[in-house]
Amino acid sequence: MVVGEFTVGVDVLVIGGGPGGYVAAIRAAQLGKSVTLVEKDELGGVCLNRGCIPSKALISMANYLHKIRQLASAGIRTEGVTVEMERLQAWKQGVVDKLTQGVAGLCKGNGITVVRGEATFVSESEVRVVSEHGSERYRFNHCVIATGSSPAPLESLPFDGQHVISSTEALQLQHIPRSLIVIGGGYIGLELGTAYRKLGSSVVVLEGADRLLSAADPGLERYVARNLRKLGIEAHTNVHVTQGTVAAAGVQITAVIKGEQRVFSAEKVLVAVGRKPNTAELNLRAAQIETDSSGFIRVDNQMKTSNPKIFAIGDVAGQPMLAHKASHEGKVAAEVIAGLPSAMDASAIPVVMFTDPEIAWVGMSEEQAKQSGFDVVTGRFPFGANGRSLSMEGGDGFVQVVAQKGSNRVLGVQMVGPEVSNLIAEATLAIEMCASLHDLALTIHAHPTLPETLMEAAESALGHAIHILSK
Repeated sequence: MVVGEFTVGVDVLVIGGGPGGYVAAIRAAQLGKSVTLVEKDELGGVCLNRGCIPSKALISMANYLHKIRQLASAGIRTEGVTVEMERLQAWKQGVVDKLTQGVAGLCKGNGITVVRGEATFVSESEVRVVSEHGSERYRFNHCVIATGSSPAPLESLPFDGQHVISSTEALQLQHIPRSLIVIGGGYIGLELGTAYRKLGSSVVVLEGADRLLSAADPGLERYVARNLRKLGIEAHTNVHVTQGTVAAAGVQITAVIKGEQRVFSAEKVLVAVGRKPNTAELNLRAAQIETDSSGFIRVDNQMKTSNPKIFAIGDVAGQPMLAHKASHEGKVAAEVIAGLPSAMDASAIPVVMFTDPEIAWVGMSEEQAKQSGFDVVTGRFPFGANGRSLSMEGGDGFVQVVAQKGSNRVLGVQMVGPEVSNLIAEATLAIEMCASLHDLALTIHAHPTLPETLMEAAESALGHAIHILSK
């Protein structure tokens, strides 16, 4: 034992204060549990400090700038628009600070003890927390692991924080890079690459798979790929990066594309090839917690690990690595600890990508539904036939509804177009409530609004859409 170290007994110990951890802590406190929350950095975790919130702040401002420059077609001309990156970053940080302070206030208001430090398991029911002031041990009745994930590096091109950066550094740049290479054509790479292109960077995207956004349905990805070309972003697929050279002037990337060697140069390179779970430093073996070959903690549908006292939620518990999934899992874990019959149901977890245009889906795609044995019917409605979409210069994309033939139960919804990050909520509720196509079609939607597209997609599946010609 470390000199001066003593042991504190706690009821529920939560490791990690991100969107999974602080939600689990608050829900457990609401249910009458005494909760101690350990966080080594900032409350709110990656999502609030270095991910979801700051990225959407920058993306929103980049989109506004892009819209301003396009207003000439509507008779509004603007000149002399400039971006003061330092002030933009300060504004973004203000948004983050307001939310982190809110989380801290919620923890305090719910009687949660917040401990600053890094936790490591020393036994099946005990952790050591090391901080700048020393270390303490905590013996728990129950524990929730919510340590999140971090950017995965390329072996041939390690992060240096200056020229070769992760999403963390990309969100903190104090100047707009003249040129940017993005390695990785997933949603993180495309979201940030598109934002910096709109802010003024020259952008090249290098993706190893045969298409961009491989997690998305190809019908959705096509709209984003087309818009990348319109924005002047050079995107390559089937790329094998062989070498990276860092110099004072920037980075040079050597890659093989369709058998041909190419060399790309840029001021900065953003590596966005995925994320890895933050489990390596937890000493999970001491707690007898099982992981898979990638380091993700194995859990059941109540978020229990192989140690019945310990739960795992969020990114460390496996895909999909989404903040809202982590938050829901946190509630489930807290409720199970409190003796409630809660369980995780992954059938209605929405996925949102803040690309241009935005992409969102929930439930099963048409192909997934067929593979699951369903006889399906689909309906699609284009944003180009929606009055509100056209009035806001957002007429690119569609909404598609997938339903079971016969019962007409909604199985899935896919969207690409303006503000689908907001529209997907109604689709998620429809699946959660086992709604039918008739439920969507008979719900009176306000006009003119974007959600009308979901109603008309359902009507299209039923064969009587009003504002497009039915087949």
